[in-house]
Amino acid sequence: MAQAPGYGKLMTWTSGPIMSTPAAVGEMVQTAAREAGRNVFAVDIGGATTDVFSVFGETFNRTVSANLGMSYSVFNVVVEAGVANICRWLPPVGVRPEGLRDRLRNKMIRPTTIPQTVEELLIEQAVAREALRLALEHHRQLAVSLRGVQSQRSVGDMFTQAGGGASLVDMMALDLIIGSGGVLSHAPRRHQAALMMIDAFQPQGVTELAVDSIFMMPQLGVLAQQQPEAATQVFHRDCLVPLGTVVAPAGPVREGEPALTLQAKDLEIQVRGGDLRRLELPAGDALEARLAPGRALDLGGGRGREIKATLRGGVVGIILDCRGRPLVLPREESAREAAVQRWLTAAGALE
Repeated sequence: MAQAPGYGKLMTWTSGPIMSTPAAVGEMVQTAAREAGRNVFAVDIGGATTDVFSVFGETFNRTVSANLGMSYSVFNVVVEAGVANICRWLPPVGVRPEGLRDRLRNKMIRPTTIPQTVEELLIEQAVAREALRLALEHHRQLAVSLRGVQSQRSVGDMFTQAGGGASLVDMMALDLIIGSGGVLSHAPRRHQAALMMIDAFQPQGVTELAVDSIFMMPQLGVLAQQQPEAATQVFHRDCLVPLGTVVAPAGPVREGEPALTLQAKDLEIQVRGGDLRRLELPAGDALEARLAPGRALDLGGGRGREIKATLRGGVVGIILDCRGRPLVLPREESAREAAVQRWLTAAGALE
């Protein structure tokens, strides 16, 4: 960046440091996590790269997947994930693997095009799920304990690092997931953004979801260096769009068997294995709930143990995800497509 034309002149216009976009977003993520005392995971998926940020405890990590993106790097996602893994997220839209390859080749030739039909949108969001999943895998490999040393590294370091401790990314301990980037921030329905993040990251226990409304995080990251309180206020009031809370028991589920029971006031809901259910709860509202997982499932208190949690609302509401962790899709094509269709509909991602 320092070699860009006009950079020297730009430096004379400001008394503060010039920050790259990933560095500024990382600064805002750290500030938000520190102010709220929460574990935060954020992702910024762009056309060429996908940046991932995490704060667990007091440890911050940032990784850049330089070959994963939704336009200029879209075919790298296809190569790394495989067409079959992209197809598995599609409902019955009649797209075969060969046709999907052709569509993505067209996207590679014209990388800045956007979906014009529902079918094209579903394909783009299927690609996004795999790009986000792969970016998380890269982040897990690099965000590891280094015997007290905190480090910011890139994906290239994966090939040179010899050893390292356990991954610091603990989805059960995660409090908040923030999504940013066109495919998430500008999805036609916020429900689609929520389900993309749930499918790709597979959060466990009780986790809040949000998206960056207008890609304000880089600017707020710069502001946070001078006015952290003001940056945090704008971040929560104008930047973040709260989507709601996802409740997801960890462990393998059996289709049709009781997997989760939610009790709150006069409300009692039971969700069976393999199902996904959504409850309306507006932003600003909260539900004090007792959550009881199935005998072999865990919500953070141990297998089969009930927990109490505050479920916060949002544009999407509360999503009770009883598809199991790790999420395993049916092998048979028609059954898989039917399941994906059912989940999209239950989450409100389809009209």
